[in-house]
Amino acid sequence: MKIAAIQMVSAIAREANLDRAHALLGEAAADGAELAVLPEYFCTMGARDTDKLGLREAAGSGTVQSFLADAAREFGLWIVGGTLPLETGDEHHVFNSSLAYSPDGTQVARYDKIHLFFYDNGRERYDERRVIAPGTEPVCFDLPSRDGHRWRIGMSVCYDLRFPELYRALARQGAELLLVPSAFTHTTGSAHWEVLLRARAIENLCWVVAPAQGGTHENGRRTWGQSMVVDPWGAVVAQRAVEEGVVSFELEAGQVDRARTQLPALSHRVL
Repeated sequence: MKIAAIQMVSAIAREANLDRAHALLGEAAADGAELAVLPEYFCTMGARDTDKLGLREAAGSGTVQSFLADAAREFGLWIVGGTLPLETGDEHHVFNSSLAYSPDGTQVARYDKIHLFFYDNGRERYDERRVIAPGTEPVCFDLPSRDGHRWRIGMSVCYDLRFPELYRALARQGAELLLVPSAFTHTTGSAHWEVLLRARAIENLCWVVAPAQGGTHENGRRTWGQSMVVDPWGAVVAQRAVEEGVVSFELEAGQVDRARTQLPALSHRVL
């Protein structure tokens, strides 16, 4: 199955971001991708954290959800929309939600980001808890690919990457491919991004696809980028450093089976 990890440098205006996402999804489809994954906050990197509140959508309807469904139908793609803000029932918070769509435009999965980013080094400070409510459940979905394999795909978002227990739970649900749409800061990404992605692949003997925000944004934030694909042995097989673009790679389902047969670590779990 050919996948596309889409890297963006999202701006403040939602419509401009959707236009860029549409162009990049079209590029992925033209290159033969079956699954295209957009980064976290692909639809907006607001001037302020609270901008998310004004753009929240009710589950099942809204500008961004319609965009994703329409693009899936137009391009004949499975699409995972990195994240968008969905209503929580609390006017002060939103869910940071990743939604998966099949090529007929049907939403097949929703994952609400569980772990909320906090970082303060005295110069940079981030606290997602101010406007985001945490999700509670790991989520997988099935994707029947053109080659006849039925892929089991585990969903996650950005800061989740630091919590291996989530990925172990996804592996227990049968995940062969882990998605990590992200907007890592330049500071934390330069230190930890690649090593954490490779660790999650190695621990779970899974493919990992991680589309990222990558550059200096209109709001002044600088994100790390380095969207990548990691194989089940932990090798980085495709990546892009910074700026927008598409990282494509042909995933082979048999590599998961071979890795798990040669090194059956998942069956050796004790705790």
